[in-house]
Amino acid sequence: MPRQPDQRRQLAAFLRSRRERLTPAEVGLPQTARRRTPGLRREELALLAGISATWYTYLEQGRQIRASEQVLDSLATALRLDRHERAHLLQLVGHATADAPDEPEPLTAEVASVPSLLQPNPAYVIGGTYDVLSHNQAAEALFPRLIDHESKRPPNFLRWVFLEPMAREIVVDWEPEARGLLARFRTQAGRHPTDPRYPRLIDELTEHSPEARAWWRQYEVQARHSGHKRLRHPHRGPVEYAYTAFHLAEHPEQTLVVYIEPAADQPSPPDL
Repeated sequence: MPRQPDQRRQLAAFLRSRRERLTPAEVGLPQTARRRTPGLRREELALLAGISATWYTYLEQGRQIRASEQVLDSLATALRLDRHERAHLLQLVGHATADAPDEPEPLTAEVASVPSLLQPNPAYVIGGTYDVLSHNQAAEALFPRLIDHESKRPPNFLRWVFLEPMAREIVVDWEPEARGLLARFRTQAGRHPTDPRYPRLIDELTEHSPEARAWWRQYEVQARHSGHKRLRHPHRGPVEYAYTAFHLAEHPEQTLVVYIEPAADQPSPPDL
């Protein structure tokens, strides 16, 4: 079981959020009379997982009880967790290695120089808490007010997305992008339960952003990934970028992110 009270509270919140998103119809249970709370009841979930309703209630209440991986696997299946959510559950319960408190990994000069080499493609290196550790001019232009050269603390993408009003103009699909970013940060925080940087940042976000406060309670988790994102270019308006994330071999919490514009349509080659 989690060794820290905060981990037990996170476990309780995570289980409750996943139980409440399921409906009886989704899991093959008959629909009963009107329910006072959303989702499955605790005893219904316990029945699906083949465990004691009392034991599950204690687990969701954050009590200090032990759970085997076999039982947790049955619970994850009943909750229909994906592989990232399942891994997060194991981390919260204490079946995954928890990192000790750590300082931000120093960025080597070689890695810090990479974004400049990728100019004119916007590129930057971020740490585990989404601090921007290195960036190029194209990234600074694409994300205005992200880089504050006078600030004593490093720029941070989470602060920019949730607390900088201009971010809502730059990120075309702001709400789904912001929700996804917060879910990925939740996953990162679960890997570092004793690192004080994570609760400090989430406290700041939830204090000043009503969206972060509401979405954090929903307990969404997501892995970092590549994909597409629509951003409003300072000169050309909305542009859909493909972005790719590369994790550094020596410091996997550090990630190089590169944005690439779709290539312009090229004329077909002449027939030979």
